[in-house]
Amino acid sequence: QNYIQSGIDQGATLLVGGLGKSTSDDDSEDDSEDDSSSGDKLRQHYQDGYYVRPTIFADCTPDMTIWKEEIFGPVLCMTKYTTEKEAIELANDSPYGLTHYVHTYDKERRLRLAKKLQAGMIVMNQVELARSAPFGGVKQSGNSREGGVWGLEDFCIVKAVSGLSGDDE
Repeated sequence: QNYIQSGIDQGATLLVGGLGKSTSDDDSEDDSEDDSSSGDKLRQHYQDGYYVRPTIFADCTPDMTIWKEEIFGPVLCMTKYTTEKEAIELANDSPYGLTHYVHTYDKERRLRLAKKLQAGMIVMNQVELARSAPFGGVKQSGNSREGGVWGLEDFCIVKAVSGLSGDDE
């Protein structure tokens, strides 16, 4: 809630969502299938947890808190850019780097962006990462990986030893 309030206070344009928690009405287009007890349980669930409404901000700038912080929730911050280079600079100008999302039909652009974006995971055109893909970030989003061989390597210890072939006698 504090992040959303800071976005409003700092002048971002709130397009969808905003302050407050989700309600069961936000999740279901047709509540007639829900009996009142399950609807009550869902409302209570939202009240007890740390939930925010799905929120989209436009006209964000790099000096805004919502732009700089790694918000774990359904909060999207958008800004305009003119060139691909500017978009890359905006995306990489963060102490965090868990996941970047890219939408483009241009194959060459996808390849360029995959190389230049600083994130542990890059999702292109909403294609989900494979289950065996490594999960993890860069910068303050972490440098370890979960999943696949990369996740197992965190449990291995590399040891350097010298002098084993020498003759002690």
